Amino acid sequence: MTAQPILVTSRANARVKQLRAAFAGHARLSGGLVAIEGENLLREALASGLPLKTIFLSERVAPPAWLPRGVELLVLAEEVFAGAVATQHPQGIAALMLPPRWEMAAKIATDALFLIAAGLQDPGNLGTLIRSAEAFGATAVLTTHGTVSEWNQKALRASAGSVFRVPVVAISTEELIALQSRGVRLLAAVAPNSETDSNSPLDSKSNSASVRDADLTNPCALMIGNEGAGLGDEFLALADTRITIPTPGRVESLNAAIAGSLLLYEAARQREAARLTTYHLPLTTVL
Repeated sequence: MTAQPILVTSRANARVKQLRAAFAGHARLSGGLVAIEGENLLREALASGLPLKTIFLSERVAPPAWLPRGVELLVLAEEVFAGAVATQHPQGIAALMLPPRWEMAAKIATDALFLIAAGLQDPGNLGTLIRSAEAFGATAVLTTHGTVSEWNQKALRASAGSVFRVPVVAISTEELIALQSRGVRLLAAVAPNSETDSNSPLDSKSNSASVRDADLTNPCALMIGNEGAGLGDEFLALADTRITIPTPGRVESLNAAIAGSLLLYEAARQREAARLTTYHLPLTTVL
């Protein structure tokens, strides 16, 4: 059984104000808590082992049977609930939770695969990349200064719960250099150069290689730049190499989320192929 629900009819209620601040992204006013809305996200958070601090229900919604025991439960008047959450059509259930805290591992595993979001500003793109990072077995998503928060409501929904399980860590340029010094190759994703010689895997003018010709089986970090400007000069200068995604169609570049997802898929494909090659046993004839 959950705690006895408390009916709240005032928008000035301290918990309601905290929920509103969390949805608005005001970390100080929310006490460091983040807000999530909708049954799917609440259940994903619980399944990921993240404790919910307070659960909010609209008065029109009956308490679900799956709510955890002992969690503070507030029932809000419908207009109070609608005024606190971020969506235009509220689902009637929301929660405050303490976000997971991730740190870079002391040692870089031999199969480390990072995705670096360098200045991404579209929350849908970041959320999608976090979801793809989980799908294709990435070690973590690293975000640089200027990247939208992973707890932005659009990013949360686009991640479909992956943000609760995939480490998302803010990283400075100095920390990126340190990561590189520990054997992680930095691969900068750039748009294909229209002047590239299609018969050569390496373009001498832009120093970019097709991702099909890049080795993604060793520790590496795939760098995805800002939606409009791409990767900044400092990241391009740091990169060990630049990689492109071959696009036979007539487009100049791919959406950041699509490009990052394709690169993660290619890394997963190469690594699986390498694993199968490593553990392949010769066939023998049984007489």
